[in-house]
Amino acid sequence: MASVFTKIINGEIPCYKIAEDERYFAFLDIQPLVEGHTLVVPKQEVDYIYDLDDETLAGLHVFAKKVAKGIEKIVPCKRIAVSVIGLEVPHAHVHLIPLNAMKDVNFANAKLQLPKERMQQLASEISKAIIL
Repeated sequence: MASVFTKIINGEIPCYKIAEDERYFAFLDIQPLVEGHTLVVPKQEVDYIYDLDDETLAGLHVFAKKVAKGIEKIVPCKRIAVSVIGLEVPHAHVHLIPLNAMKDVNFANAKLQLPKERMQQLASEISKAIIL
């Protein structure tokens, strides 16, 4: 059965898409820790990030760097944190989280509930700021 991320990539589940190329896909986390919290996934469905072949793993990070640079242009932050965490979705992914303080990347924090309009605005602005 396809993972929820594969269903998002295939357009079966809606998302706030940030960027896409032939191998990778980035979209806003719908339960963000902070505004601009983005997930970056390979289109190839592999459960564990370190089971990806070297070329795909390296490409994922290069793609994530481009997305992070776009996020930085739109969301005021000191840095973009990168986190590989989670067991809930069996599809390799990285979290890109705008960071102003270490507490911004604490996954035990309450998640934001942003209005749909704000999520759409963030996705659009970040998408336009990315140079692929």
